[in-house]
Amino acid sequence: MKAVVMAGGDGARLRPLTVGRPKPMVPLVNKVMMTHILELLRSHGITEVVVTLRYLASAIQDFYEDGSNLGMKLHYVVEDMPLGTAGSVKNAAALLDDTFLVISGDALTDFNLREIIAAHRSRGARATITVTQVPNPLEYGATVIDDEGTVVRFLEKPSWGEVISDTVNTGIYVLEPEILDLIPEHVAYDFSKELFPCMLGRGMEIYGHVAEGYWCDIGNIEEYRRASADLLSGRVRLPAPIGSHIGGDIWVGQDVEIAPSAQLYGPIYLGDGVKIKGDVQIYGPTVIRDYTVIDNYNRIERSIIWRNNYIGESCELRGVIVTRQCSIKPKVVAYEGVVIGDHCTLGEGAVLHPDVKLWPHKQVDAGATVKESIIWGTQGHRTLFTRYGVSGTVNVDLTSEYAAKLGAALGATIPKGKCVAINRDAHRSSRMLKRALVSGLPGAGINVFDLESVAIPVLRHFVRKHPDMMAGIHVRISPFDQRVVDIRFMNEDGMNLSSTLERTIERNFFREDFRRAYLDEIGIIEYAHNPVDEYIEDFLHHIDVEQIRQARLTIVVDYSHGLAADALADILTTLGVDVVPLNARVEETKLAMLEEEFMANQQRVSQIVRSLEADVGIQFDVGGEKLFLIDEQGNVLDNITAALLMSELALCANPGHTVAALVHLPKALEKIADRHDGRVLRISNSMQYVMLAPEETKLLLAVDGAGNYIFPDFHPAVDGLMAAVRLLEYMVRRQLPLSDVIRNLPPVHMAHRSVPCPWEAKGKLMRLLRGHYREYKIDTVDGLKILLSDDEWVHLIPNPDKPFFEVAAEATSTERAQVLVATYSEQLEQLLASTPF
Repeated sequence: MKAVVMAGGDGARLRPLTVGRPKPMVPLVNKVMMTHILELLRSHGITEVVVTLRYLASAIQDFYEDGSNLGMKLHYVVEDMPLGTAGSVKNAAALLDDTFLVISGDALTDFNLREIIAAHRSRGARATITVTQVPNPLEYGATVIDDEGTVVRFLEKPSWGEVISDTVNTGIYVLEPEILDLIPEHVAYDFSKELFPCMLGRGMEIYGHVAEGYWCDIGNIEEYRRASADLLSGRVRLPAPIGSHIGGDIWVGQDVEIAPSAQLYGPIYLGDGVKIKGDVQIYGPTVIRDYTVIDNYNRIERSIIWRNNYIGESCELRGVIVTRQCSIKPKVVAYEGVVIGDHCTLGEGAVLHPDVKLWPHKQVDAGATVKESIIWGTQGHRTLFTRYGVSGTVNVDLTSEYAAKLGAALGATIPKGKCVAINRDAHRSSRMLKRALVSGLPGAGINVFDLESVAIPVLRHFVRKHPDMMAGIHVRISPFDQRVVDIRFMNEDGMNLSSTLERTIERNFFREDFRRAYLDEIGIIEYAHNPVDEYIEDFLHHIDVEQIRQARLTIVVDYSHGLAADALADILTTLGVDVVPLNARVEETKLAMLEEEFMANQQRVSQIVRSLEADVGIQFDVGGEKLFLIDEQGNVLDNITAALLMSELALCANPGHTVAALVHLPKALEKIADRHDGRVLRISNSMQYVMLAPEETKLLLAVDGAGNYIFPDFHPAVDGLMAAVRLLEYMVRRQLPLSDVIRNLPPVHMAHRSVPCPWEAKGKLMRLLRGHYREYKIDTVDGLKILLSDDEWVHLIPNPDKPFFEVAAEATSTERAQVLVATYSEQLEQLLASTPF
């Protein structure tokens, strides 16, 4: 016997699950809906099937092909227009020359089909309708049968006043081929609304078979949830188990990894390659399909998560459906009824209220609260670039394909025949994405020079020193999270890209406006020759080598397992410095470290400095850009004190010069500059502006209070190696222990707080704040700096990467600074609460 599987539905009530896929292809626990039906047919001896198609027909044809993978033979009939249930079967009449069974491809059932067919044949019926009893028949067509099993009446979705039976039509029929003669061709025609009432009107007998077992018409998302839970809970008799049973109502596919500290409470299904990380809590009924990663500290309840998703740390998903290839950042909270469509990205700390639905390819910003469904457009998608370049979770946000496209977007901004230098850290993720970036550049006619793995300052120096270099790229693991990769771009001067050039690259990327070079214009790829040696040679020309050599300094250096040691070790040897190196070996697993681990390393440096009576302790970040200091007494300096110290030493050695500093740094800088007939140039709170600052006349140094230093006489870019050696040079000239210099720095009293602020409110809030504080003297170089007096100020600035306003204050005492921060934070919160955005 043949079966007809009706698979033409578009599943409008299941959207966004069915956006981009036909309803029968929606997954149900371990398989798509239609596979469950096909396997049921096969288990009852039906192996030849006619599949009727309309909506996204090719998706089903491509998935099943001829059916041989299931041990079946499939025929496809595609409708050119909607033909209804009976009309679609009529469309396949040429393939139906004997008794056949009709079943929906988007329902879930375990009925005994052999029994239904046998009952049909024993009655000699021309049409048998399979009915079942349900508690609530209002959503279905009620079918009234007499004691003999003959259908006497149909009620299409009755009201309670019309209900006279709880038996409903399941859409499973056994029909004789002559029934097809009653169905008009090329016309929309329905079984229950038209064909069967027509047959009754003609006095033709229809048999109703009451089937026992499970049946669910998956017509909406609630029914989809119920069917998944029922299948997980064993209420559906399946031809084969859904996976390997590991106990506790937990079923798994192949290569599943579950951390020992994870807590799982069934029923739960975990598909192939699923990874459940540490301290995760999962409460069933929950489905997590193939190759999804559930990161640490997540709590997931009664949720359905499809394949190839990433759920970041410390999220809470309660009654949520996540479709394919979504990236959910840490600390996201999603409540009951939320549905997240394909390829969505939820930023860190986002909150989705109950029943919110996101259509595919939507982006929700970090900290955003979503109370309504997002169907068109995006939710706060801003830019490709952040302060750290292009950042994202590796193989989730940043894939090889994405990186190749990014390389092509950069290449389109550079003249053909010019060059780009590229570099990476030692991690395998960085290597993969670097090679993908390289693959996108030659096709745009760009030559690529590969520096392999060197410290970031070496790359910046190489780009600036070679005239044909129009850009530099550094690929690194984020120092804060080894799952995140940062791709950092530089211009021909080795400085971070301007916002204008970033927007050009973004425009090329999103429009896919890529340049394609002719065959003889395709760029070359080659390795750079001795970039570290070039850097060291130029470096030593900018240092008083003999003065440092004569001082015979002893220092402790923590390289943080980064690449700075490759260059700095040789430099310090040339300078005759006695070095105690720590963490000098590059280790892939140590390129990102927790703050606690970084602080522990600082304390280790401090202890060694004290025990060896070293002159100074120095700690680098992994990239060799940031510098952290420990004085000779083992005191770990905060970054602002370190910036003041470096400014004092530099201006003392070079009086009358200028130091560039960010707006939020304390007024102690001006007091230091006054001591040495210097001046302070205040610049915007952006690394790009710090790097542009060296263009100013007589600019000696630029500081940002976060461990970054620029010495423009060497090159106008952040360079931790140069900062470290300049510090040694200034120490030798000053002839004082660092602790004595620090003791004589002007006192600093500051406080800081972050106030949550939606992305969409930031612009309007800045306008309101300017009006609110118009009676004060205001500096608008970056954000809003309210100058209360010569010794007090409050700085209000939108955070460029997170949905927050930063509130900082300086005053005559720490207590006063804390009061100012609390007062202005409260005013900010009141303004946010009282103003519609």
